[in-house]
Amino acid sequence: MLVDSPPEQRAETAPAPPTRRAIRSLGLLVSAMILVLVALASIAIGAKDLSLAQVWHGLFQDTGTYGDIVVDERVSRTVLGLLAGAALGLAGAVLQALTRNPLADPGLLGINAGASAAVVTAITFFGVTSMSGYIWFAFFGAAAVGALVWFLGGSRGATPVRLALAGTAISAALYGYLQAVMISDNAALGRMRFWTVGSLSSATDSTIKQVLPFLVIGMILALALARPLNAMSMGDDTAKALGAHLSRTRALSMLAATVLCGAATAACGPIVFVGLMVPHVVRSFTGPDLRWILPYAGVLSPVLLLGADVIGRVIARPSEVQVGIITAIIGGPVFILLVRRRRTAQL
Repeated sequence: MLVDSPPEQRAETAPAPPTRRAIRSLGLLVSAMILVLVALASIAIGAKDLSLAQVWHGLFQDTGTYGDIVVDERVSRTVLGLLAGAALGLAGAVLQALTRNPLADPGLLGINAGASAAVVTAITFFGVTSMSGYIWFAFFGAAAVGALVWFLGGSRGATPVRLALAGTAISAALYGYLQAVMISDNAALGRMRFWTVGSLSSATDSTIKQVLPFLVIGMILALALARPLNAMSMGDDTAKALGAHLSRTRALSMLAATVLCGAATAACGPIVFVGLMVPHVVRSFTGPDLRWILPYAGVLSPVLLLGADVIGRVIARPSEVQVGIITAIIGGPVFILLVRRRRTAQL
């Protein structure tokens, strides 16, 4: 005769509910699928209205007009959007962990200001007019400011507060310099106006090739810092007890953020809010574990950047609105909402 097992035993043998890890993995897969769809939309939709058949023809058959529009313009800017978006998202997540400030962004440490000041200097004093020239000046400016912030923040004794204060002070000084130079030089103002807005429209194969090595190195380094930054988030004493090397982790975090922001800013201009919004939103459903925040930010930040770029191409046909303007329009209300939510939580 068969005897039913006790309820306790049946409960033990029942299939376990989905774990949080499985849910996060599924969410990351869904995010990657969304990214693929947005990337395809970026190739299919542009300021010039083309049918899907024309887009397909331009991709695989035509080397003429359609090929020039689809391959040379849309594919290049889509690839650059994927790389720059991932870079800004990863840099934002690393900086928020480094400064222990969930509302920090790449501009907090003066990296964007350094790149912008270097480009203004290149235009005004060295006569640089090409994007290939901007890239190296912008990257040098970002790297120089990153090193200066690290030095003023105390180098090996750097703390999140010191780094944030040093970055804020340097940003204020550099933006003052930037405005003074542009006001005194109309030619520099005209050439600089487009770059400072932030755009993907200047993307070319050459631009991508020049920044790709820096972006790849920065992304690998940022992902590798997930565990030590997790330890540091629990406080310096706890991190030391767990074996984390504080000064080395902070130095490598600064390096990763500088390389990522410097390369992305050099190629696209200073695009705001991407590095702020996405890591903060991601943290709300992944929790504080950077092993999940970083991959999610690397996938969803390009979704935001490319999505904003597509919107900018559509709303002003046959012209377009630069992606930096669209992200600012989206980011402003979102930032206010995030600040109000934090204030409410603290009350």
